[in-house]
Amino acid sequence: MRRIGLYANPVSGRGRSETAAAQLRGILADSGHIVLDIAAQSAAEGRVRTFDAVRSGAIDALVVAGGDGTANLGANACAGTDIPLVVLPAGTGNDNARSLGMPRKDIPAIARLISDGQTRRIDAGRCVTADGELWWLGVLGGGFDTLVNTRGRSLTALHGTPRYLAAVALELPRFTGIPYVVQVDDQRIETEAMLVAVANGGTFGGGMKVCPDASMTDGLFDVMILHKIGRGEFLRIFPKVFSGGHVSHPAVEILRGRRVHLEADGIDSQADGEDFLPLPVDLEVVPGALAVVAP
Repeated sequence: MRRIGLYANPVSGRGRSETAAAQLRGILADSGHIVLDIAAQSAAEGRVRTFDAVRSGAIDALVVAGGDGTANLGANACAGTDIPLVVLPAGTGNDNARSLGMPRKDIPAIARLISDGQTRRIDAGRCVTADGELWWLGVLGGGFDTLVNTRGRSLTALHGTPRYLAAVALELPRFTGIPYVVQVDDQRIETEAMLVAVANGGTFGGGMKVCPDASMTDGLFDVMILHKIGRGEFLRIFPKVFSGGHVSHPAVEILRGRRVHLEADGIDSQADGEDFLPLPVDLEVVPGALAVVAP
């Protein structure tokens, strides 16, 4: 694992990604690694150059510095290949890094993981479209969470969990339940719900344990359905999502399976905190799809 590709999202974490990448670059170079900087002026350019670096065989591992969207880019570049992904957490949420157990403020520790060269394989979510495959690492959602995520992007004065909570407060007063069709393997459910989350990793929104028992190595999605409840009841149980205690509420249903069909009219989905596809979507978990460098 000598040739390391390094991509830092220039807009992630208010400049933290480039600072973290520079520190890691220096440590790796001093350790004898060849570091290939994947420089880009935009997210679109970064995506193209990252994919090119992986597919060309120019690197032995890919490091992405940023948040969950940047980790998603790396997963899409490396899934289905033998090039391991290294997530350097430098964003606002860092849920995927959390699920992987990556050191959050210890860049020398991440450098040691890379130098040790130990990799493991994890599952990833996949959606096959007419244009190809789309992958994600953590949580895919469609419903109230999507509206909150969109609203949160406009709250530029806030970051991380405070931004998410403010967006919840702004969106909840005008939200009503959504009619869904959810199919997990052979089990089909038609219900009015607040949101549906399809989880490979267990957290989203900066540490909210939406599916606390989700695992990236069990070959299964955890699917959380929050059936329709009143706004007051939603506010009462919402704080419990930070501990995973919401799953004991009678309106919360957890299913597990390898394939998920998610359908609702006029609803877009998001995955790893990024815009994904409009519903309906057909999703599958691919066991061992992605090699990672992680504890």
